[in-house]
Parts: sequence; C-alpha cells; structure tokens
Amino acid sequence: MLRLVLTLAVCAGLGPACVRAQAQPGAPTSYSGVSVESSEQIFSIMCALDAAGFGADESTLGEMPGRLALRADLLKLKGPATNALRDFYTGHALADPGENLSRYIAFALVAGPPPKFGFQVDRDLLPPDVLSIDGFQDVLADFYGEANLDARWRRLSTEDQNAVARYQASVAHIVENSNAYLREVVKPSGGLSFTVYVEPLIGNRTIASNTGDRYALVAGSTSEIPADDIQHAYLHFLLDPIALRNRHVIETKQALLNIAARAPNLPVEYRGDFVALADECFIKAVELRLRRLSPERLEAALEDDDLSGYILVRPLVLQLKTFEKSDPSMSYYFGDLMAGVDVAVEQKRFQGVTFTATQAASALNPDKASTDGQKSDIDRLLDQGDREIAVQNAAAARSSFEEVLKQNPDQPRAIYGLAIASVLSGDAPRAKDLFEKLVSPAPESGTGPSSKPADPTLVSWSHIYLGRIHDLEGDRGSALVEYRAALAVEGAPESARLAAQRGVDAAYSAQPSPAGNAPQGR
Repeated sequence: MLRLVLTLAVCAGLGPACVRAQAQPGAPTSYSGVSVESSEQIFSIMCALDAAGFGADESTLGEMPGRLALRADLLKLKGPATNALRDFYTGHALADPGENLSRYIAFALVAGPPPKFGFQVDRDLLPPDVLSIDGFQDVLADFYGEANLDARWRRLSTEDQNAVARYQASVAHIVENSNAYLREVVKPSGGLSFTVYVEPLIGNRTIASNTGDRYALVAGSTSEIPADDIQHAYLHFLLDPIALRNRHVIETKQALLNIAARAPNLPVEYRGDFVALADECFIKAVELRLRRLSPERLEAALEDDDLSGYILVRPLVLQLKTFEKSDPSMSYYFGDLMAGVDVAVEQKRFQGVTFTATQAASALNPDKASTDGQKSDIDRLLDQGDREIAVQNAAAARSSFEEVLKQNPDQPRAIYGLAIASVLSGDAPRAKDLFEKLVSPAPESGTGPSSKPADPTLVSWSHIYLGRIHDLEGDRGSALVEYRAALAVEGAPESARLAAQRGVDAAYSAQPSPAGNAPQGR
C-alpha cells in the first residue's frame, strides 16, 4: 500500500552548495565555526537590485552616507547592461518583496567572486530559487563591469569594517551565552559553520538559510542589530545536529503530533514532521530560558506557544530547569531531556481543547470560545474535514469533503482535502488525479476549479505531493518537474518552498508514520 508522509529537513536549506564570502580586512576570522563578514557578492547583487528599482528600506542607511549616495547614483545609471538588468528584474519580479529578495540572496550564497560570479557547484546542484532566476549570472556580470562596482566596493570598505565590528560584539555575546548555557564547545568539523553577513543595502530585513552544513544569516540594520534573529539562527546551527542525532529518542513522543496538528496556526512543515517540530520547540524553549523572563511573562509566552501548536515548549522548559542543575553538556543530556516529556500528561493537558484559527487566544479556555454558528454549511464541513485530516481519520475526512463536492463540485479546498484523504488511505491513483486537477492550467472558459484565481498554497502543495508520488513510482524526472513547478508558484508559502527544495535535493522515500502525520497543506 502506497503511503505518503510529509517530511522536511529540520532546517531545510538551499542544498549542498558551498558559500564563498569576501571578507574585508579587519573582519573577524572564524572562531568555533562562527564568523561575521561582509560579502562582495551580496553587495553587488544589492547594487543591481537598487539600480533595477527594488526600493529597499533606507532607514538602515542613516549612518551609512556612502551607501546613501551610492543608491542615488545607481538609480541614475544608464547603459546597455543596466537596461538589460532592469528588463530582467521586471520580467522575474514576484509580488512579495521578501520572496523576491530571498531568491537573489540565495544566488549570492552559491556564487563565486566577481567579475564572473561563477557558481561553486554543478548546475544540477543549484538551489531551485537560483534556477528560478536563470540567466541572472550573465546579466549581473555585465552590470558589474558597466557600473564599476569593484571601485565602489573598495571605496566603501571603511563603512563595511565598521558595520562588521558592530555585529561582531553582538554575535560574540550570543555565541558565548548560548554555548555557556548549553555547556557546548563548538569545534569546526565537516565544514559546519555559521556566518552572519552584514549588508546595509538590504534594509531592515534578515534572511536566514543553510546550504548543507553552512548556516548563514544576512542582515541589513546597523543601528538596531537583530539579536533575536541571530540568536534563533545560531541555536539552529548549534542544536539541529543534536536533534538529528537523537531523532530515535524524539520519535518515541510522536503521538503528540496528533495534538499539535490540530492547531491551525502551526506552520504546515511541522504538522507532518515531528522531529522538525520537536527541534523548533527545543530552540524556542532554550530561547525562553536565556531571556530570563518574569513568571508572568514566561507564562504568557508559553500559552502563546501552546495555542500556536508548539506544544512541546512548555514541557521542555520544565526539563531545561532540571538540565540547569546538572553537569553534562546538552549533547549528552538531550536524551534525558526528551525522556522527561510525559506523553500521557501532555495528552491529558489538551483534552477537550479546540484550536480555532480566528480565536486561538481562547483555545485553552473552552468557556470563552465562540461558536461558529454564522459559518455556512460548506465552511463547517471543510473545517470538519480538516480536523479529521489532522488526526488521520481518512474515512471521516473523505465523507466530509465528498459532501462538500456534492454541493459544489469545484470547491478547491474540498478537492485538496479529498486528495489528502486518499493519500492517507493509500489510494495513490485517486490522489494523483485530484492533485492534477488542482494544478491543471486554467481553461479559457468553464467553471472548473482552475477558472478562478488559484490558491497558491493548495497549488504548491499539490505539486509537491505529485512529486512525491512520482518519486515513489521511480519516476525521478517527473518528480523534479513537479517540485520545480511548486517553487515557481507565485505567493506559495515558505513551508511549501522548503518542502519543494527538499524534494529537489533528494528523492522522496516513504517512511512508517503513526497517526497524525499527514499535513493539511493549508
């Protein structure tokens, strides 16, 4: 029987590409696999985007007069390479500025040094985000020469050194505090590294990613260093390997996924990957302990995590209090930490709790929960089907979604829900037919589900499931087509993009799954 299970890497990244950064003189060298640097690749790409009209936030440039002047100059540039750049950017622009920027940063993290920006890996290993802007390498190389970016880069070296120095102290503090709390001594091994790249031209943004064993965070603000974002990214670098080494211990608590999957606010990638969920909860718990919150603020944070589906944060915070009184490092203690999570206690704590997307703040207090009496019959059936999918009751979910389709044969959520129910019950042919219906091109006329604007979440996840079905059938070529189609869906959620990238990086293989492991993809 063919079973499909949503699985994601604990910290899905851009593939096994290596990162090449150009550090300025005076930038700190790597210590314990951690460094703070500026990158000529990122600088060059941001100059190109500015010249093309990206319009990054200038609030981060108040103390960077050189870059403010540079941005004004870039907008005035003229020439064949600049015109070609602007045409390329306009032709590949996404509606979401953040998603748009992330693709070009992904390019920077796999590109070699100027002036050619040659990729550091074979084309087959390039991240899908980079493939989505195929041709940018030549456009950037031409613009680099026409705009004399090498000279501009050298003129701004003092600004870069000052920005790197500001971050160095903050990163050092985060590293020292985190390592001391977890009693970990990080030794560079196997290429594992964590790099903070500082580039004020990206504005008040941070972009975190990992390329294989190389974790990176690109930040723009120099006046307000995003310490929380750096802390979170560094803890992933530090703790992801521990969670992965102990996945067999984590999986003994897998039954708790049935509870977490019921929370509509829980990101999709965690609904089907319990190891990923546990790892994220582990990191959130460590962050709470490092913040040393008052009892009132800690309880408020824990309740928010409960209501959002991060149900392991609370018990892990309790276990961390015991860890703080012990001697071993977290690498050796993690098994005991997870063993202390009592599945029965957590199941009892959430008995009778109904999570709702519109009133999550009342979910742990049923007396305050509002009714859904104003919803239509179809909406109620759809919600009911989603809840049944969350607990892997395939038969009941199928009944709910089929009832919707009797009233509205082209309801996309019902088609998608029925496809997921088919996945759960092992009916791959029906699942494939339903997913293909959702991703079919819009007809010129008609009333099918594709005749209306498609929901990018449903479409992207449908492509991902089709890719997994093809992988299980041994058709890797068709699987790659589907994963890349998912990445090309404008407006697709980040969770879908991560899952699709994972599918491109490695063929999907079925794994045994307890109840509650199928995501709703919504």
